[in-house]
Amino acid sequence: MGQILALALVAVADPVLFAAAGLMLLLPSPKKLLLGFTIGALLTSVPLGLVIVFSARGTKSAAASTTQHKVDPGLDIAIGVGLLLISVVVGTGLWDRWKARRRERKGPPKDKGPSRMDRALSKGSPKLTFAVGAVYELMPSVVYLAAMHKIIKLNAGTLSTVLLVILICVAQIMLVLVPLISFAVAPTWTPKALAAAKAWLTRDSRKLVVVTTAIVGAWLLVRGLITLLG
Repeated sequence: MGQILALALVAVADPVLFAAAGLMLLLPSPKKLLLGFTIGALLTSVPLGLVIVFSARGTKSAAASTTQHKVDPGLDIAIGVGLLLISVVVGTGLWDRWKARRRERKGPPKDKGPSRMDRALSKGSPKLTFAVGAVYELMPSVVYLAAMHKIIKLNAGTLSTVLLVILICVAQIMLVLVPLISFAVAPTWTPKALAAAKAWLTRDSRKLVVVTTAIVGAWLLVRGLITLLG
């Protein structure tokens, strides 16, 4: 269960959704746009997760269960090492130096204009944001698939399994869901709070990435090693 909660925390940090949410907040009627995206995303990711989990349960054999016991800590270790590497690369400035050398070799980056998602969202239609949210969730992330694997291994009851799948799916779109709820509860206060949050993220985003990836990565690595050696 702890592994699933850790993956839910990691799933929140989606830079693509952060950019998408920021764009929708700048457009007219942001609440409707955020709501459209949220509904489209959940109507895709939740059924997809349930299909993955319950179909895997139905076909899992005793041999597969034994193999899964060996693969599971390996997955923890792989994700943990990957997150720790991200923390080291970002925290020591290696990432910035690599980008600087790349710019020196290739020259100034060409302006490619907004991405397809940004172009679609910028049209400002709730129906369109619904479609964008649905299509985005049809391409599940590594963290999403890893979480589904953990839920399969947990082999909890039907209700618990459904709730865990919903938890992961909600965590994935938390960067869109939080401002949506905030607009519904405090429409006057929300724009000011979002402006302050953007300023803080711009100033301390490096520290946030380093600390979060280091903590979650170390936890997964230690847990994977204990499970593997135990």
